[in-house]
Amino acid sequence: MWRNSSRDVFVDDEECGQSLLDEDSEDLCSLTPVQRLYGFGGCLIGGVDFMILSLLVFAKPLKFAVLFTFGNVLAVGSTAFLFGPGQQIRLMFDSVRIYATAIYLGCVVLSLICALGIHNKILTVIAMISEICALIWYTLSYIPFARRMVSEMMKRFCDTEL
Repeated sequence: MWRNSSRDVFVDDEECGQSLLDEDSEDLCSLTPVQRLYGFGGCLIGGVDFMILSLLVFAKPLKFAVLFTFGNVLAVGSTAFLFGPGQQIRLMFDSVRIYATAIYLGCVVLSLICALGIHNKILTVIAMISEICALIWYTLSYIPFARRMVSEMMKRFCDTEL
């Protein structure tokens, strides 16, 4: 049993999971659905803010890479407030999107290595473009048939037969 401070009632552990926000919430069950939505919104808005701020330093690829990547990870991680961190990890490494997740995480690490370790602007820009493409592909993995549709569109646009 735990005390829900927003309603001043005691709730059984079995009651966790009765709504979309409470389903499989693991350790986040002590947060109310409203608090979880605030956490999600705060992280998402913070992530988008960092991505927008990164555009101000676009001419400096190293600073851009750090701000953009941090905002990117914060925005993607914001959904952990909705599903719980364990469920978020399970969704990310599901067989449907494991390759998209691995490529996205690899591009995030590569961007940071190029920006912070190597200090090479050209490699950083290439890594950032790869990170953006990987994020788009990863995001499309959550929309049914979206990756197939985008693949078919790209085949039609890039078809070289006359």
